[in-house]
Amino acid sequence: MTLKQKVYFKTFGCRTNLFDTQVMINALKDFIQTPYEEDSDIVVVNSCTVTNGADSGVRNYINRLQNEGKRVYFTGCGVQTQGQTLLEKGLVSGVFGHSHKERINALLKQESKFYLKDNLEALEQEILSDFVGKSRAFIKIQEGCDFVCSYCIIPSVRGKARSFSQDKILKQVQNLIQKGFSEFIITGTNMGSWGKDFGLNIATLVESLCAISSLKRLRIGSLEPSQIDEKFLEVLENEKIERHLHIALQHTSSKMLKIMNRYNTFEKDLKLFNALRNKGFALGSDFIVGHPGESEEIWKEAFENFSQLPLTHLHSFIYSPRDNTPSALLKDRINGNVARERKNQLETRVRANNLKFREALCARKMPLNVLVENVTLQDSMSIAQGFDEYYNKVQIFSKQPILKDSWIKIENFNPRMDKNYAEI
Repeated sequence: MTLKQKVYFKTFGCRTNLFDTQVMINALKDFIQTPYEEDSDIVVVNSCTVTNGADSGVRNYINRLQNEGKRVYFTGCGVQTQGQTLLEKGLVSGVFGHSHKERINALLKQESKFYLKDNLEALEQEILSDFVGKSRAFIKIQEGCDFVCSYCIIPSVRGKARSFSQDKILKQVQNLIQKGFSEFIITGTNMGSWGKDFGLNIATLVESLCAISSLKRLRIGSLEPSQIDEKFLEVLENEKIERHLHIALQHTSSKMLKIMNRYNTFEKDLKLFNALRNKGFALGSDFIVGHPGESEEIWKEAFENFSQLPLTHLHSFIYSPRDNTPSALLKDRINGNVARERKNQLETRVRANNLKFREALCARKMPLNVLVENVTLQDSMSIAQGFDEYYNKVQIFSKQPILKDSWIKIENFNPRMDKNYAEI
């Protein structure tokens, strides 16, 4: 009997890529997926191309693999930007776009080299049978983006916004519930645009997901502020929705938002964030620091505005040029040290906000519901880690065994700067 070859998936980038990797894992029939690169015969690189730096990181990884005698295949968002070059240099055995990932079993069996470009109008058809190696399952609800932000190349590599049907999404969730999953994260390239191609909206979908009895907690991935309407705010009252929202602002200066070709304005963003805070939500955002044009005057305005926002979580990025985008052509570049200092200002502010938020919960004796994601044993003590409904880390110490993927209600906890601590 011939032993099946082992395949390792290296995933770069966002949650959408993580979901795409799961699609490929589920499509393997004549191969075995391994979580260990050193144990593999084949490596499939699911790439990110959001910046030139992302492309470079992927190339460095592929170059390192050349010394290890593995067959390498290349997919993901980088197919258009560097797939052909990698194939011509002999660094990979095959290149295939997102729209071909369900065919991966047949592609890995091909003996000749190949390049299959993406169909930017396609959506995968299969429903996942499992979500390997995770406590929470990601559900991709749509693909592509219709925004035209000046710094971003993603619409040109993922295509226009297009949605999976509500029926397919509900079947996907039900299928994974049968595998024991109870917390789900809905995600997509531009998730808030779900349903606009067939007359529905994201609020409708969230409502239908919360109606599934065995679904315990629903986390909503990144949204654009312009996509949150009154109906969505009403749906947020459902207790199954995680009390944390991530809303992508990218900046807080009106001048900078115009340079970035963004739809949101700070005045509307502040009103929205205050309304969500009053509903008890922890709030996260994205912020790009050091984009061309971010003068000292603009930064001062931005930080004053930023400081008014009730933010508890932050993904901050120092601007990195992406070839073939309008921003990459701008000349007014910001010094790297200046950008790093600005980034530090933002993160310091949000860390303080986050601790204050958790201290307020503690003072009000608000219980936390934690999904345990990993457990270690130390001196006959179980040490569990997981996230609560506000998307804050919790570390739990117990003399009793704690099971991975179990739910624990924490009545008392000690908030510290890095995370919450509890004993049960």
